[in-house]
Amino acid sequence: MAMASRLQQLPGDESVLLRISHSNLKTFSSEIRLSLQTTVESVKDKLWRKCGTSVESMRLELYDDTGSKVCNLDDNNRPLGFYSPTAGYRLHIVDVDPSSVTSGGWLEDTSLVEKYQISDEAYDKRDGTFRKFKEKISSQNPSAFEPKITDNYMEDLCTNVKVGDRCEVEPGAKRGVVKFVGKAESLAPGFWVGVQYDEPLGKHDGMVKGTRYFNCPPLHGAVVRPDKVKVGDYPERDIFEEDEI
Repeated sequence: MAMASRLQQLPGDESVLLRISHSNLKTFSSEIRLSLQTTVESVKDKLWRKCGTSVESMRLELYDDTGSKVCNLDDNNRPLGFYSPTAGYRLHIVDVDPSSVTSGGWLEDTSLVEKYQISDEAYDKRDGTFRKFKEKISSQNPSAFEPKITDNYMEDLCTNVKVGDRCEVEPGAKRGVVKFVGKAESLAPGFWVGVQYDEPLGKHDGMVKGTRYFNCPPLHGAVVRPDKVKVGDYPERDIFEEDEI
């Protein structure tokens, strides 16, 4: 009854900033501001978008700022405030589905993913491949595949872009932090900008075609041309700020 009484006294817009961790994703970490009036089920529904664990397979545990377990959030119909979390506490996501997309470690270690390979000999025997097309065009126009981009391409656009800058990347207004500025020979001539997105909207973890340009969590990395990047005051978005709670 005492806990319920405290909950009734909470202002309607009171919220708390919590850290997030995951049982299967060891490199996954985030901070989320949540309304104390939000139900546990609604919290789960929003968390699955960040980590991939379904609401049905998600169990939530609350830990204090010393790492000690406080309780299980085992009633989906209770508001978050019922469990009295405070700033600095951690919500730990436990994925109970053994066949979940988060299990096995392959989301974090792409070396675990089986890759299709074909020998050069077998590839040469195929018709309609890009290699055959390139050979045909090259025989007709030897300069067709010569580099058209200079080594200093877009260098001037990197003048005000520095590692550590907050930025926004188009298309999609994706926000993040600059992690690399320079040439990326494994891609193409000219200058590039490596970005760690705030959300898993990227394609890699900072390694591109066997070359590591920076480090970041899986699916948070991108390497783009400088004309796609705007640096400035682009704070991390609250993924719940546009949601009705």
